[in-house]
Amino acid sequence: MKYATLLAFTLLGLLGSAFAQNDLKPLRAGIVGLDTSHVPAFTKLFNKGETEGELAGIKVTTGYTGGTDMPASATRKEKFTQQLRDMGVEIVDSIPKLLEKVDVILLESVDGRIHLQEAREIFKAGKPVFIDKPLAGTLAEAIAIVELAKKHNVPFFSSSSSRFGPELMALKGNAEVGDILGAATWGPCSYQEGTPDFFFYGIHGIEALYTIMGTGCETVSRVKGANHDIATGTWKDGRVGAYRGIVKGKADFGAVAYGSKSIGQAAKAVSYEGLCRQIGKFFRSGQPPVSAEETLEIFTFMEAADESLRQGGKPVALAEVLAKAKAEAEKLK
Repeated sequence: MKYATLLAFTLLGLLGSAFAQNDLKPLRAGIVGLDTSHVPAFTKLFNKGETEGELAGIKVTTGYTGGTDMPASATRKEKFTQQLRDMGVEIVDSIPKLLEKVDVILLESVDGRIHLQEAREIFKAGKPVFIDKPLAGTLAEAIAIVELAKKHNVPFFSSSSSRFGPELMALKGNAEVGDILGAATWGPCSYQEGTPDFFFYGIHGIEALYTIMGTGCETVSRVKGANHDIATGTWKDGRVGAYRGIVKGKADFGAVAYGSKSIGQAAKAVSYEGLCRQIGKFFRSGQPPVSAEETLEIFTFMEAADESLRQGGKPVALAEVLAKAKAEAEKLK
């Protein structure tokens, strides 16, 4: 009798789980900005037809090409737009038309300089939004986006795919590593004229650094050489974390966490699927996996690194950079 009862409860649990998955409201996702390789990659993940898990019931149905004169955008947007057409995604000619047809939005424009402009249109709809890296073209614009989301009561988050690489995530809270006393990350580094140096590609390694270290960085100093570009931060508790951007030579992603018990390493620090699963959970729950406060500190770190370079590598206080940017953000309202 005992085993029959246990079996009955097990079956009910399985049926309940299956019902919960099948009862999920389908979500139509729209993509703004079809000028990055993330667009077809993310669409394949969402549209592969999972019936369980974080991607279940979410399908990319609509896209808006957008784009700017930035070379990374202008030379690739037609190719990625056609790839989405070939995958059965409807392409519309404006953001308002896209908003009429979708429940959730992925803002993917590769040029962060237009994210604030696009967010002003998108946030009016009040629908959950994921904003791909970089959140904005300047720290002031990033602050303005956060304030705009609050004004319209729109749930959103922004993140690099590096944050959700399984090996990197395993370093955080690893009992064998112990308390994190410091960290170093590295990865490919290229620049895009018109934005702070690390916004375009260095953000992957810097976001990985924050995944391990957490918030609380007070100062940043930077040394830029022909082959490597290094930003070193000092946290308020005395810990030190460094990012090495690899400009020339072999350029893999990676990370090291220096712990109280051992040193942990992560060789695979990027995961599109890991990011998309977090986006899927966010679209359902409205709860961002990364706080706006942490994202703003990451962008403050990167702008402070630029300021340090202008000052010959001197340590620059994040608080000073943030205060200046907040004043600039007021003018963007």
